[in-house]
Amino acid sequence: MSRSWQVLRPEERDRTRFPWGEITWLANQALGNSPELTFGKVVIRSGKRNPTHRHDNCWELLYLLSGRLRHHFGEESAEMGPGELAVIAPGVPHWAQTISDEDACMVVVYSTGERQMEEV
Repeated sequence: MSRSWQVLRPEERDRTRFPWGEITWLANQALGNSPELTFGKVVIRSGKRNPTHRHDNCWELLYLLSGRLRHHFGEESAEMGPGELAVIAPGVPHWAQTISDEDACMVVVYSTGERQMEEV
């Protein structure tokens, strides 16, 4: 990033599709606009779940915009609705399943520009 600010246009986003939904990365080190944070939008389709995974190198904040989730954190779980925030410490295995008829849409923030993810 050659200046201290940037506006990211839709065509510049990094979208990855999965059988369960999609992740669109909006800011991170690879995009060149955020060396110290990762920011993205995640959609988990109705009735689907993402794989169990963990992030050993960062904290995760997950803010649910729409839909409902059952989020599993290690051996525990919690239902989440719009406007609720999950804070997940490094190394905690977690996964989420959409439990509403509508897709769950959320924003995620990681405390590093180079988020690591390991499926477990």
